Amino acid sequence: MSTLRIARCGLSIALLAVASSISIPLGPVPFTLQTLVLALLSIALGGRDATITVALYLVLGTLGLPVFSGFSGGIASLVGPTGGYLWGFLVGTVLAAAILRVGRLPERAREIAAVVAMLLVAYCLGTVQLMMLMQLSLVEALTLAVVPFVVPDLVKLAVGVQIGRVVRRAATARHVHAQ
Repeated sequence: MSTLRIARCGLSIALLAVASSISIPLGPVPFTLQTLVLALLSIALGGRDATITVALYLVLGTLGLPVFSGFSGGIASLVGPTGGYLWGFLVGTVLAAAILRVGRLPERAREIAAVVAMLLVAYCLGTVQLMMLMQLSLVEALTLAVVPFVVPDLVKLAVGVQIGRVVRRAATARHVHAQ
């Protein structure tokens, strides 16, 4: 891995941690800017580096660094009621990376499908863990932790994709000029 890629992933982890710290409690699942940054990373970095970034973010949080929402960290964050959303971000980013590689689809369609799939995976894994740990029905969990977030999350995805495109173009142009 090149020094530039390592630096981009490190900066992206920091950006993800900052986005997580901007947190508004709305029940068991807080409103954060994580989904915006996750969409941005998938588009700007590409699948592999976005996946590495999210994986390292989770490792740092698991080790106790306060990188998760509400400046939390530690294994309890991953095994607690909202930990499934964190795992879902990683699994969703892996799926987004795969979708971004599907060459038969137009680029914009791939990008939209990738970030929507990432969000859906996070919703699914997060909802299952929330249901199990809080002993909620599917309807209760969806009402509590998904429905209030759908519209804001779709807006964050759209903004993240747009910013990601700009960052990717700028990084590509800078890389071409540097050679």
